[in-house]
Amino acid sequence: MSQPPQPGEPEGQTPDPGAPQGQQYPQPQYQQPHPQQQGWYGAGQQPPPSSNKTALWVGLGVLGLVVVVAVVAITGFVTPGFFLSDSKSETAVAAPSSAPPSNAQDTTTESPVGVPASRMELPKRTTPLADPANCAYPADSTGSVPKKANPPAAGPTPATGTMAVTVKTTAGDIGLTLDRGLAPCTVASFLSLAQQGYYDGSSCHRLGTSGLQMLQCGDPEGSGMGGPGYNVPDEAFPEVRYGRGILAMAKRQTPNSGGSQFFMVYGEATLPPEYTVFGSISDPGLQTLDKVARAGVDDAKGPGDGTGPPRIPVTFQSIAVG
Repeated sequence: MSQPPQPGEPEGQTPDPGAPQGQQYPQPQYQQPHPQQQGWYGAGQQPPPSSNKTALWVGLGVLGLVVVVAVVAITGFVTPGFFLSDSKSETAVAAPSSAPPSNAQDTTTESPVGVPASRMELPKRTTPLADPANCAYPADSTGSVPKKANPPAAGPTPATGTMAVTVKTTAGDIGLTLDRGLAPCTVASFLSLAQQGYYDGSSCHRLGTSGLQMLQCGDPEGSGMGGPGYNVPDEAFPEVRYGRGILAMAKRQTPNSGGSQFFMVYGEATLPPEYTVFGSISDPGLQTLDKVARAGVDDAKGPGDGTGPPRIPVTFQSIAVG
């Protein structure tokens, strides 16, 4: 079996010297493709006139194209996954990549947020701190500083007594009671930031409604990465627990990395005793948090862990001390 003629070769075959004179040499018949050329099929057919070499190649090309298209089409629909993805792939591609739009008024589709009926008592230190405590607020060079603030004066700081604070927000007032006996350095920092107007105009950026039921606030940047430009020392202790009514400091994974961010627990919060508890939330304040929690989380803007900005925005207007 021969291959198609190559460019420059004569068409047809040379007459056999032994053939009788006067006998016409038979016209060359169409040859099947070479066996190693996959995808060619075929029944022989009459070739084009031998005098038109270009027409011969065009005819062969058309035939090959038709055969290849037919084979590929058949294979594509018979062989699973060749053209069409399987059902899992199709489902994955068709699935929406974002949550439906949400707003503060659309709360009818939210699942009910269950919260404990009773408050958690503030933890107590088995050994009271020395009074005064010695506090220091080193500069923070690792975090974002969207709004720089002055740290409190380092050195002796009162470690007994409480201070009432009212946070006025767009969602309602939230009353807090700061306890110096639990965390004197943290209380001093919070009061200093409040008096500097650091929190005014900032919004609470993270709400959790399941597992970790809290509202996190205190970052003027609203990203969860911002701080005042200095660090607050850790003041947690082993007896610390978190539950409804507890006010605690947020921090990074590294020790002594607190700043301006804090979280208010309105429900359950199973956390290791690593976050400084520095006060409690009033009953009316908890009602404000409950209202925000029932409206739910804007999942489309969250990090994908079930938390995110609350659907009811909570923006700090002012903080009144005393």
